[in-house]
Amino acid sequence: MYISASGNPNLRPLSDSRRYLSADDEDWQPTEIESLCMNCYQNGRTRLLLTKVPFFKEIIVSSFSCDECSWSNTEIQSAGRIQEQGVCYTLKVTSKHDLNREVVKMDSATTRIPELEFEIPPFTQKGALSTVEGLLDRAVAGLEQDQAARQEADPEVAGKIHAFLQKLKKLKDVEEAFTVVIEDPSGNSFVENPSAPLKDEALTVSWFRRSVQQEKLLGLRADDEPDDEPLPGDDMDTMRSEVLVFNTNCPECNAPASTNMKLVQIPHFKEAIIMATNCDACGHRTNEVKSGGATEEKGTKITLRITAASDMTRDLLKSETCSVFIPELDFELGMAALCGKFTTVEGLLTDVKDLVVAKNPFVCGDSGDTTRVQKLKEFSEKIDSIIAGQMKAHLVLDDPAGNSYLENVYAPESDPEMTMETYERTFEQNEELGLNDMKTEGYQEDK
Repeated sequence: MYISASGNPNLRPLSDSRRYLSADDEDWQPTEIESLCMNCYQNGRTRLLLTKVPFFKEIIVSSFSCDECSWSNTEIQSAGRIQEQGVCYTLKVTSKHDLNREVVKMDSATTRIPELEFEIPPFTQKGALSTVEGLLDRAVAGLEQDQAARQEADPEVAGKIHAFLQKLKKLKDVEEAFTVVIEDPSGNSFVENPSAPLKDEALTVSWFRRSVQQEKLLGLRADDEPDDEPLPGDDMDTMRSEVLVFNTNCPECNAPASTNMKLVQIPHFKEAIIMATNCDACGHRTNEVKSGGATEEKGTKITLRITAASDMTRDLLKSETCSVFIPELDFELGMAALCGKFTTVEGLLTDVKDLVVAKNPFVCGDSGDTTRVQKLKEFSEKIDSIIAGQMKAHLVLDDPAGNSYLENVYAPESDPEMTMETYERTFEQNEELGLNDMKTEGYQEDK
């Protein structure tokens, strides 16, 4: 996106009088645009600012104000594309400090407070850059807006809402712990982790596949499109012998592209599906690996003791349900943070470094807090030391679905530097994998 020197949005080719709108430009100031006030229909001013949310992505903050009627309005929009998966943040608020966490809530997100059985449905509020306390204040303001009219029309309902508002306001005192859940099928909402890049014990982040209804709400499917679509290549023999090609959209520029899919056999493991997308419009390339088999009966935990640089060449399959731990760095990467991929140990560590450091907005611009920048620099140096074989460490792959793999260079003998153990999944892990409600037998009895 770029803005003309006069302040008007324009999508025509860039000329000498225009500049790109970029969050990396430290000298960038909010752009003012004259726009119509929807309250008094006089001309007001809209200010636009492209900024970065630490450990997240770029967003566009817009603020409107009218000098004629003093009406104002603020909202945010994602400066990126809809993500491949939806995201759900679950925050356990235990102190007033948690109320100050920054929150990016897109208009497609659903906000819930289970303790009060309270829910804000998607597309009922505009996107906002706020805090947890700001979300509570916004919810209170929305419920109080028509209280006077309710008092006249239905005093009983108004009384119940008033009692509920008192409970909602009391949450800000944090006398008792409560939970805030933000579920966004677009994947563009965010809750701050003040301990980043370390794990936040109070915050749980999970990713999920959108339902057909959610894709229709986001405009990714036509309303008249059938809910069930046949997958390409139902014949497994065809999948093993051919490269399947199906149409899709580029994840970078959203232009029409094609994805190649191939089913391959990994030695001493199982089948995996490799998918690769190449975009002719922007040149972007992406690849992803998914397990070609079923979910195993037990979860798998693989621990590799890295002792030399030669360990970096081990082949590795990380499924999208696999978490990565490096105990020596007190580092944990949750499932779906990195897509499924078939790479090496060095490739995985490099991806971790890029995700946490290279693509982190804390290292540049106004977000470059000195303390955090230093921590990230030290983390990067330790990763480099592990890759170079100068620092011994443990790499732990924990996959509750049992679909991850790490090469045993001593096969078929046991590997002295690697341990592999299986374990029974917990109820919560089965819930994340969608196994608790899955029924594969006994249908005739139900009928």
